[in-house]
Amino acid sequence: MAAVTAAMVKELREMTGAGMMDCKKALSAVDGDMDKAVEFLREKGLAAAAKKASRIAAEGLVKTLVDGDKKAVIVEVNSETDFVAKNADFQEYVAQVAEQAMNTTAADIDAFLAEPWALDTTKTVAEELSSKISIIGEKLSIRRFAQVNAEGGCVVAYTHGGGRIGVLVEAETEVVNDEVKEALKNIAMQIAALRPQYVSRDEVSDEFIAHEKEILMAQIMNDPKESAKPEKVIQGMIQGRISKELKDFCLMDQVYVKAEDGKQTVAQYMQQVSKAVGAPVAVKKFVRFETGEGMQKKEENFAEEVAKQMGQ
Repeated sequence: MAAVTAAMVKELREMTGAGMMDCKKALSAVDGDMDKAVEFLREKGLAAAAKKASRIAAEGLVKTLVDGDKKAVIVEVNSETDFVAKNADFQEYVAQVAEQAMNTTAADIDAFLAEPWALDTTKTVAEELSSKISIIGEKLSIRRFAQVNAEGGCVVAYTHGGGRIGVLVEAETEVVNDEVKEALKNIAMQIAALRPQYVSRDEVSDEFIAHEKEILMAQIMNDPKESAKPEKVIQGMIQGRISKELKDFCLMDQVYVKAEDGKQTVAQYMQQVSKAVGAPVAVKKFVRFETGEGMQKKEENFAEEVAKQMGQ
């Protein structure tokens, strides 16, 4: 009998969406034959999703939940099509995944998928996902989640575009009232719209700055006019360009989108809020998820799809 390795179990799980133990049992039952193991799981009703494993699930929903002012979670659950993303059953399932993520102690997505499904502890999260794939008829994927615990302040959530973008913002403050939460909601909208990467320049690593300087220096050296300038001038140009970049992707440096004068920065807006509520209010952290971000989306041709289904 062929030995069943962890790598084999992992491969079968990725192919079928079935649980770890089910994959191990299937491989053991068929002497390690991967194709037969897939069939074994399909026969048991555990791998109806196998034929969908190679599809791209880049649509879906981002869901946020907030428990009081102190704890929040954000999840991204993907589907293949926007049509399914708007389906009530799928949306209910995403809400259940968010509830699961709110209470999980898992440190990563693999541990999350392996834990018991809260609504039916005889299944794992991965097994419930596989069941949903069978019912809905598309490849689904729980891509990522993040929890925020605001011990010294509060956390707010914002969802844009019907679940296309979700944002959590954590702030340090001794005052938690409607005015503070409204201000943080404004900041969350800013983050959704302008995609900052950092809260402030303090979070930008020296390695990142050094790498950007190398790129900018190469650009200057490739320009005969700019490369002929004195070294001091070139260094000033590099510093100025880096400063401009930081204004784009550091939240506190960005121009506040609701600024009446078009000049007020987010940092200045937060100073204004702090003065109004009589206590410092500082953005500590944010999380921004956008559905399908960084994934290759499948190009659909409706006429071709219909022809294919009709055997033409």
